[in-house]
Amino acid sequence: MEKTSKIMPNFSRLFFLVLLLNTLLFSGFNTMTKAVVKKGELNLSFSKEFNKRNVKHFILSHPHREIYDFKNTRLAHKKVPLGLGNHVRMAQYKKNIVRVVITATKGYMPSAYQPMLSTRAYHISLPKGKGVKKKSHSKSSKNKTKKKVKSYNPHKYELIVIDAGHGGHDTGAIGGGKREKDLVLQIAKRVEKELKRRGHPVYMTRKRDHFLKLPQRTKIADKKKAVVFISIHANAVAKSIRNKIHGIETFFLQNTRDAKSQRIAARENKSVLKGTTKLSRNVIIDSVLTGPKIVESNKLAIDVQRRMITNLRTKYSGVKDGGVRHAPFWVLVGASRPSILVEVGYISHPRERKRLFNTQYQSLIAKGIAEGIDSYLGNRKKEIDF
Repeated sequence: MEKTSKIMPNFSRLFFLVLLLNTLLFSGFNTMTKAVVKKGELNLSFSKEFNKRNVKHFILSHPHREIYDFKNTRLAHKKVPLGLGNHVRMAQYKKNIVRVVITATKGYMPSAYQPMLSTRAYHISLPKGKGVKKKSHSKSSKNKTKKKVKSYNPHKYELIVIDAGHGGHDTGAIGGGKREKDLVLQIAKRVEKELKRRGHPVYMTRKRDHFLKLPQRTKIADKKKAVVFISIHANAVAKSIRNKIHGIETFFLQNTRDAKSQRIAARENKSVLKGTTKLSRNVIIDSVLTGPKIVESNKLAIDVQRRMITNLRTKYSGVKDGGVRHAPFWVLVGASRPSILVEVGYISHPRERKRLFNTQYQSLIAKGIAEGIDSYLGNRKKEIDF
């Protein structure tokens, strides 16, 4: 009896340690509790607050597949992946990764985002139709395909205003003897060309090296009744950290406590805010921080950022996704339509600077911005139709 009584407490302690270890091991995991297809989107629900940084998105070819890996995530039960249609497959890919595979034609451009009012959800737009279309090798079908590509303009006549930042006496950031104002004008012209190829009318706030005051730029967008306003810039940091900081970021207008976003906004606003008080600046910014424009700008920023990163990573390694952020950029204050500011990279970073002045790299950025705009407009139309 004495031996048995001694063994029992040891067994209890061992059981408690195993239970504690198991709890600690899995406490960092989130659980995907539900997956449903609704209004052309895959709607995913989670047991606790979901961090969108835990999503890794990439593309596989032959056939074209959009892959979404949800890190630190487990399926709640075997029924979660069921009933999602022909396009979507889902499984517990690894112990800590849930993989979603969306199969579609090559032209499909998904939009993935976290709803503004739900921190426990994640939505991915799905391709239209019943499944993947089979290729036809007949001459007539090839001719039809060529015609469709040539006249690809799902949002024809919707004017886009492209703003190349800085200009004239305002050089913007300088790195390695290269000037921001020159770089962003080169990229803006490529975006213009890409959008026009897709059937959009485009208005450029500047086509040459001259200075425009920031309020003038958004007034143009309102006067021309543009559907969206895109301002293109390049980032920079101090020499002491120039080799460490790089990446692509997209911003929409909103006040923020984030020190990095505040620093970037302060640098971009510097040329126009001389002589104004902090109070007067905040009064104007606060007056435009409410309403649907902010929500729509956030959606536009998500689509543009995602397509830029996806395109660049097909040809270049080490492309850093700085994400979608919000900050009080003065150039976005005056616009009464969805407006974003794209920081295409850090001109202060040696490798990224070299890439930014490469024609192929610029073309991939421009294509990403154009695809992101089309993706946003397509989703907006879908929301209106529903």
